[in-house]
Amino acid sequence: MSLSSPCELCGATDVEHTCDRCGRLVCADHFEVAIGYCVECAAEVGGSGDHVPTGEDMPDGVDVYRS
Repeated sequence: MSLSSPCELCGATDVEHTCDRCGRLVCADHFEVAIGYCVECAAEVGGSGDHVPTGEDMPDGVDVYRS
């Protein structure tokens, strides 16, 4: 399912995903399906899904993470 906004990382019109961490709308090229994060969030947490942020690593207002 394509969303009506362009990819927030590259501007592509074929947006199919929303990052579970930051909420960005991104295309398939900028989404890590295994962890549900955009490539920028995946890079911040190590990209493997093994790191679960705690304490100061957690973005404001977020207290539940899926792996």
